[in-house]
Amino acid sequence: MKRHLVFAFIALRLLSSAFGEYTLRGRVIDAMTGEALPSRLYIQNSTGAFFHARTADTNGNAVEYARERSPSSVEIHTSLSAHPFAAELSPGDYTITAELGKEYHAATTTVSIKDSDVDVSLELRRWTNMAARGWYSGDTHVHRAVPELPTVMLAEDLNVSLPLTAWVTDSRQDPSTSNKNPMRVPPAKLIKVDPTHVIWPVNTEYEIFTVNGKTHTLGAVFVLNHKEPFTMAVPPVKPVAKEAQRQGAILELDKHNWPWSMMLMPTMNVPLFELTNNHLWRTEFRYGDWYPEYVGDYMNIKLENNRFTERQWIDFGFQNYYALLNCGFDMKPTAGTASGVHPVPLGFGRVYVKIEGEFSYEKWIDGLTAGNSFATTGPMLETTMDRQGDKVTVNGVYESGMPLGSLEVVLNGKVHETIDAQAEITASGSFRAEFRTTLSLETSSWVAVRGFEARPDKRPRFAHTAPVHFKVDGKPLPPRKAEVDYLVKRIQDELSRNQGVLEEPALAEYEEALLFFQALRQKAD
Repeated sequence: MKRHLVFAFIALRLLSSAFGEYTLRGRVIDAMTGEALPSRLYIQNSTGAFFHARTADTNGNAVEYARERSPSSVEIHTSLSAHPFAAELSPGDYTITAELGKEYHAATTTVSIKDSDVDVSLELRRWTNMAARGWYSGDTHVHRAVPELPTVMLAEDLNVSLPLTAWVTDSRQDPSTSNKNPMRVPPAKLIKVDPTHVIWPVNTEYEIFTVNGKTHTLGAVFVLNHKEPFTMAVPPVKPVAKEAQRQGAILELDKHNWPWSMMLMPTMNVPLFELTNNHLWRTEFRYGDWYPEYVGDYMNIKLENNRFTERQWIDFGFQNYYALLNCGFDMKPTAGTASGVHPVPLGFGRVYVKIEGEFSYEKWIDGLTAGNSFATTGPMLETTMDRQGDKVTVNGVYESGMPLGSLEVVLNGKVHETIDAQAEITASGSFRAEFRTTLSLETSSWVAVRGFEARPDKRPRFAHTAPVHFKVDGKPLPPRKAEVDYLVKRIQDELSRNQGVLEEPALAEYEEALLFFQALRQKAD
């Protein structure tokens, strides 16, 4: 019933434009060259209602998007190709905003429609060009229909999309015969939008909410970049991991605090961690109540009314990720939006991968799994790390279209240093800081860098590099007792909750994971 009310609410807003008397005509262009650009376009009137645009060119494309989770968590926009647009609107005052991915400043204008048509031009100004430096972006958690992705990807300047075209939510179903998606899974063939924008269309999500016909949430895990349909249901999950390895596919942990997530690590050896995940949106943060009971005491995250703030949710993800790294899991960060399900644009959270030479999908996947990457919801963060003996020098560039906030070097899960990054404002209007620092290694270690913007709206937009690992002979990195105890408890709680629900092969995987973490505790410091 609630879903029908939401759709009706959105429909009422959007239908109002059908009775407008006048036409808003517009174009989106590059501020420097005057070249027509694709974009994500918002049209909103003075009461807060949103309206869609259409393409005004026979060669153009427009993809409408409307999702809502609450009255303040709304995403209604139109993805436009690089052609003029139009919208039929009633008299009134309107705000029109155009955005293009992460690397352009947004452009906004206001118009007053009275008794005639109105023409507008929105100029987007690029503040950085990551592809020119070999960095290409991707979204690994996509629920958009494949036919609409070419238009949407160009409107977001997103280089790689991995749509989850097979999706099951019941433990009795396998993706080869059951699919929550309404469209058939496309052939396993790379779709080239243009030379630097591509889609791999065969990816699977296991997101289990029903076990043996009864409501019982386990969680989600993705199988990316596979070639053949998966014919097994879950749980147990080991057969999926084995088949993924056979096909050269990649496993990704969706969210760290699904009930089964920590069991998946020693059982499936998942190599990707969705560090900017699908609960981070352009619009208001919504899921403050998403399993707060899984916050560890050692994390020092003080919830009010048992709810996360957006920053606390991000910090929870960081600390869970760091605990897994300290336990020896070599996980690389990635980014996903679940655009198509949630009120969020495609690629709002994205992972940038460094490629040498010309772009290719194969190089991008190799770079992703190698950790030549950083995840971001806003700023750009490039780093290099050089080792001389027990010293590691971290060099980097931190850049954003917004003022720069904190910049931190993370050593083995702890903030080792906060860098006072002195930003300059560039000719393109970005805030840019070069930084350099040196740290000493006492044991085998991993190092990463993270930074937050200092936004006027106070939203916590961040970038986080992949960890770089350094080995010190004879001095392995010991796991931390508090972190291992936390992981042990997560598994113990799930074993108890799943008794009488899961069958023995599935329970055995939890028992195996528990033994793994209990053995690890003997090495903990």
